Amino acid sequence: MTEKEKLELIIKTLDSKRGEDIQAIKISDLTILADYFVIVNGTSNTHARTLADEVEFVLSQKGIEPQRREADTGNTWIILDYADIIVHVFYKDTRNFYKLEGLWADGEQIDISSLITKE
Repeated sequence: MTEKEKLELIIKTLDSKRGEDIQAIKISDLTILADYFVIVNGTSNTHARTLADEVEFVLSQKGIEPQRREADTGNTWIILDYADIIVHVFYKDTRNFYKLEGLWADGEQIDISSLITKE
């Protein structure tokens, strides 16, 4: 699976579970951490955990396992590290507090509108 296909699958999976404000930021020109950050928030800690679990499940069905999964004790910020793509799943208040998009504002925002269902 190509990096682009993996990115699209992650975004579609988050969207299918009603992840809010999904963002994809290309950061490969800024850091060696990863090529992309995907940032999403859930409406509750349980929703955030469900979003992360679903991404992990769907990618594992394709034989792709995260190198690492980290979460704070309340599941307000969950990180799935797929080496080239790092998925940040937040509870809404935690996302607003850390403002990760602002920290990586020099990255390239990827247009994912064609991958998101309009409601």
